[in-house]
Amino acid sequence: MKQRPLIVFTVSWIAGSSAAYACSGSRLLLLIAGASLLLAALGMYRRDFLRTVIIIWCALAASGAYWELQEAANVSKLPEALQAADAAQMDGASVRMTGMIASAVEVDGDRADFVMSVRQVVPIGGTAASGKPNSRDAGTSKGSERTVSEKVMVQVKLKSRQEQEAARQWQRGDRVRISGSLAQPQSARNFGGFDYRQYLVTQKIHWLFKAAGASNVQASPPSGFGMTVLLRWNDQARNGLSGMIDRIFQEPHAGYMKGLIIGLQDDLDPETYAEFSQLGLTHILAISGMHVAVYVGCLLYIFSLLRLSREKSLLLVMLLVPLYVLLSGVSPSVVRAGIMSMIGLYAARKGMLKDGLNILSAAALLMLLWNPYYLLSVSFQLSFLVTAGLMVYVPLIHPQLSFLPSKIAGAVGVTLIAQLVSFPLTIYYFNQFSLLSFAANFVLVPFITFLVLPVGTAALLIGSLWLPGGKMLAAAAEWLDDLSFWLVKWMNGYPQFVTIWKSPSPVWIASYFIALYGLLYFGKGWSLSRRQMAVEPDATVPLGVPHAARRPETVLPSRTKTRLAAGALGGLCILIVLLYAGYQPEHFRGAGAVQVLDVGQGDSILITTPQGKHLLVDGGGTVSFRKAEDGWKERKQPFEVGAKVLVPLLKKRGIHRLDAVIVTHGDQDHAGGMQAVLEQIPVGAFLFNGTMAGTAAFDRLMAAAVDKDIPIYAIHQGMNYAPDGRTQLVFLGPILSQTDQEALPVVKDQNHDSVVFLLEMNGGRFLFTGDMDKASEEQILETLDSGRLGEAVADNGQTVDDRGLQTAGKLLEAPVDVIKIAHHGSKTASSAEWLNRWKPAAAVISAGVNNLYGHPHADVLQRISEEGAAVYRTDLQGEIQFSVKSGKIRVRTKLITKS
Repeated sequence: MKQRPLIVFTVSWIAGSSAAYACSGSRLLLLIAGASLLLAALGMYRRDFLRTVIIIWCALAASGAYWELQEAANVSKLPEALQAADAAQMDGASVRMTGMIASAVEVDGDRADFVMSVRQVVPIGGTAASGKPNSRDAGTSKGSERTVSEKVMVQVKLKSRQEQEAARQWQRGDRVRISGSLAQPQSARNFGGFDYRQYLVTQKIHWLFKAAGASNVQASPPSGFGMTVLLRWNDQARNGLSGMIDRIFQEPHAGYMKGLIIGLQDDLDPETYAEFSQLGLTHILAISGMHVAVYVGCLLYIFSLLRLSREKSLLLVMLLVPLYVLLSGVSPSVVRAGIMSMIGLYAARKGMLKDGLNILSAAALLMLLWNPYYLLSVSFQLSFLVTAGLMVYVPLIHPQLSFLPSKIAGAVGVTLIAQLVSFPLTIYYFNQFSLLSFAANFVLVPFITFLVLPVGTAALLIGSLWLPGGKMLAAAAEWLDDLSFWLVKWMNGYPQFVTIWKSPSPVWIASYFIALYGLLYFGKGWSLSRRQMAVEPDATVPLGVPHAARRPETVLPSRTKTRLAAGALGGLCILIVLLYAGYQPEHFRGAGAVQVLDVGQGDSILITTPQGKHLLVDGGGTVSFRKAEDGWKERKQPFEVGAKVLVPLLKKRGIHRLDAVIVTHGDQDHAGGMQAVLEQIPVGAFLFNGTMAGTAAFDRLMAAAVDKDIPIYAIHQGMNYAPDGRTQLVFLGPILSQTDQEALPVVKDQNHDSVVFLLEMNGGRFLFTGDMDKASEEQILETLDSGRLGEAVADNGQTVDDRGLQTAGKLLEAPVDVIKIAHHGSKTASSAEWLNRWKPAAAVISAGVNNLYGHPHADVLQRISEEGAAVYRTDLQGEIQFSVKSGKIRVRTKLITKS
């Protein structure tokens, strides 16, 4: 117990920092005051607990104050330097900055990115950021420069191959002068989406600085010596090792070995990374505690062969650990492992802090004092949580694995606990978990760590001295790699084992760990009680049986055994309830929901019915106008809205299955993102407009639907679909002839044949229009006015399932609550006649921020205004959600726009 104060202090420090992150100002003071009263009462009730109470209170108060001080200092100084009233006035301002490159330079396709430490800044053109002329800013002379100390994220758009090569020469530590424009980082535009702005704030970066062309960047080597120069040498060393790996190994092994040996994942094959990720094996590809342990063990073994004394060996390893931390990329996980190993090595020499939890606590406290924002790092959280979990939970599970051989029991216990402990954070951040993860980790972690990694490292070391010898050993490592890749691919061949989870709440996560501890704690006691040998005083005992086994000091009574069994069963039941509740998708308490996602310049709408069915209308898509000769501009992992935005959002909301996807037409900005959806999420039905777009991308999409055995329905006017008893869809378009319905014609202009349908759900009515044009509007209006559409829906019997509508007259005649404006608000649709026919109470427009097309068009906005409809726009408000219950519709938007 004498060593526990450090653990208590560190845990309390983390709790205080977390509370300060969640709430600030008066709310934080109230929280600390409440905690103080509770701790005071506890200290008065248990005087022997008073010392611990004081430690907890001091840690909570100090960590909360420390976080608040860091937050107060973590603000941009640029508005003050540029005399701007607020940050909004600076967005888009042209400036020239002088400073130093403060990170490694990443050149990817037609863009170069790096962090710049700014020292001077001046507005370009003699105008302050406020837009008012300033006599002190005339020209851009040195006298007009303002001194400032701040980091910005620089993005340089490269215009040619020559500029790309020039950018590759930039290095950390270079003095630079850059002309460009300031931009605020993108905040999350969807509920639960990635917030890039908040991420940069944790890096103490508040601005993007964009330069058009390498010609606007003047770089020169540094003078003098400092930490930045040391890191520059480290970058050069890492680049040198990367180049040596390229010479020794063939692809895709070179990129894989870079991640495995030195933590460089830039060249890792995206498909390989995705396969490892699906099985929960990405920690193998990032330098972690296991790598540091292998490194330290190898060094100690080498020094023992050199017959160095124990003290000298430990000292040398302590000095060499920081070198490995630097060479492997200085991620939070490797920093944690490095600090722990150095403390442990020092403790081995001095006989201090031998307890692993104390060493872990010291490492966490040092890192959080150095940078409190480590607390928000996924790598930091997983690294410390899994390490602590192994120390706490493994001793509890070992007695319950006694039926296995000792070595196998040890490996099973470590792997199982690592999976159980990392599970909550895995589903919180990545929203999926493979049921084969345990088997994959049990087999591949030791195989890769103790065989592939040493062989690959040896190949690198030998190849650095003798290239042919390194290549010979690399061939063996590549054979082992291929075996690993084959096993990973084989396991990924069973997608039914991949489960999708919504992000759990902090209360759920805390309850999970408490229930898991209870299960293992009581399970350990019950398991030990079953193995106790209750020996009577006169009983005959075989020779060789330990004395403790012959006459146990304590034989647990049956009542205690029953309580232990009940405790273990209770923990198991709580875990089952938590897992069941956590696995359920987001629900709206009996309401239906229409969620218009912000996917940039495109459409994607998620419909969740009152009875929990999920329909996805379009999937957005990234449109590229790149020419063949511009292949050098292609990035290693190009942004694709389906894989980067849409699929993560669906998983974040816990959607295990889409009952149907509706592709309104084959244009890339509507259908492109569906490819990633079909590849990663099970789909019950694929509905499209009955025509082929004649593009390779749409052909791949249709082929994917066929390969996945998804039922495909060609939609046309008169068909209907009822996913549940309170939801009905009536399809108004496209209007296709019988020949077109049977032939699946190739139609280049897909807008006219967009799927158009009415949705009636919980008494609310929505009209979805795809990218329909005015001609399509006129055709549908004609069929409505003639009554032919109602008769077609009632009589033709063509439904997507057997629960289709029988009549549609009332549904077709009534006004709608919400209309999705066609073609992102283009002037080619949404005529006055069309809007007047439906008389919408609200209109929603899906358009990209500052899009090149000028959507939505002013004429369309004017026509909507004349109808008296409220307007919601994704380019201004981000994601827009409509909740429908008992005929009442509530609206919420991700972004709040100023009126």
